[in-house]
Amino acid sequence: MFEPAVYQKRRAELMERVGSGLILLYGNGELPINFKANTYPFRQDSTLLYYAGLKRPNLALLLDVDAGKTYLCGQEHSLEDVIWMGPQAGLEELARCSAIDGVLSLSAMANRLAKAGNRLHFLPPYRCEQEARLSDWLGIPVENLKANSSQSLILAVVAQRSRKDAREVAEIEKALKVTASLHLSIMTQQLAGRKDYELVEEARFRAALKGCSFAYAPILTAEGQILHKHRRGELLREGRLLLNDMGAETETGYAADITRTFPVSKTFTTQQRELYEIVLQAQEKAIAACKPGRPFRDVHLLAATALTEGLKALGLMKGDVEEAVSVGAHALFFPHGLGHMMGLDVHDMENLGEDKVGYDENFRRSEQFGLAYLRLARPLQKGFVVTVEPGLYFIPSLMEKWAAEKKHENFICYEAVNQYLDFGGIRIEDNILITDSGCKVLGDVHIPKSVADIEALRGESLF
Repeated sequence: MFEPAVYQKRRAELMERVGSGLILLYGNGELPINFKANTYPFRQDSTLLYYAGLKRPNLALLLDVDAGKTYLCGQEHSLEDVIWMGPQAGLEELARCSAIDGVLSLSAMANRLAKAGNRLHFLPPYRCEQEARLSDWLGIPVENLKANSSQSLILAVVAQRSRKDAREVAEIEKALKVTASLHLSIMTQQLAGRKDYELVEEARFRAALKGCSFAYAPILTAEGQILHKHRRGELLREGRLLLNDMGAETETGYAADITRTFPVSKTFTTQQRELYEIVLQAQEKAIAACKPGRPFRDVHLLAATALTEGLKALGLMKGDVEEAVSVGAHALFFPHGLGHMMGLDVHDMENLGEDKVGYDENFRRSEQFGLAYLRLARPLQKGFVVTVEPGLYFIPSLMEKWAAEKKHENFICYEAVNQYLDFGGIRIEDNILITDSGCKVLGDVHIPKSVADIEALRGESLF
């Protein structure tokens, strides 16, 4: 946790933004794997972490905006709880840790909620146990909870959490330092003949030794064309590229999100090197373009243009580059968005609605394939922490479908593309902080990403 005054100030700002009424912020409960006493590892709701920093399950915050008071709501532990789990901090002690004014039992909280009527503000639930508790507390059918959630509260939370202060950036830097150690440990190993899950579990152990966990399920695969491959059991082979998308989460809940792609062998093949350099140049151009006031959609399209220029030079695309990007022809190779917000969630605040976080009244989501997946389009602001992660992918089913339809045949050289059906994919990702006039790539420990640096590291490794 940060010092109590940090959370007190955050709550005061939230109440000022919302203006009046009661604000309910509910935490997560424990979820059973196969019976009640055998639970998944607990992860607190990030909004509750932001405004209170408390990790205990089944807590809620009730903010009385008109009175300027905050209450920590929950149930005191029973003797039976103490027998099984040992002594636990009481609600009063937890409240003091976060400078909260008072405490309420869940039943007392429910009574206040019942009298609030349309003065109540709550966020849309994203877990079944949240839905069940909210429905019980508020008397609203589960299927109507999202429609009844407070749009003004959502926008207030997004406005606050989008800008990271120095403490938050320091926590992200901690996560990045651990993340760098995980990436480097994998990049310096003999990889051919290893199973993907061996490397993932070794990394999980390394993170745990440093007091961290994974911020998300790692994507570690030689099938890089599968954007979110979590299936394990793959045997790594010489001549393939390994894509490692892996990030640590600190004890306070802040995330890192880094991707590197490198050869299972010691060196890139000519084909791999050519495509890798295209992705790296696109990433470098995109990072250099990030600054306050610049719409991230423009940065995405800049990266898409750089990728298209590189593919055209290789003979995989043709025609006018700007026109090809405008119609989305490049999305055959780059079907996702350039990046997303990051903080307490690896995709920060997306439980509140991706469009609420990444778009605004001036930026509406496109319906074009590829561009429609862009999570962040609105102008960047000082204090944003975002990922920049262009990639090139050769997805056989998508390539075959487009070729059969002759889709964008004025821009795509399908005969040449067919030579890459078993290539896989490349992605390079870093985390950046938007500053006063530009941006800063976060992470004090260098994780190689140039061809020369990667091959030097792979070649110097003890294998």
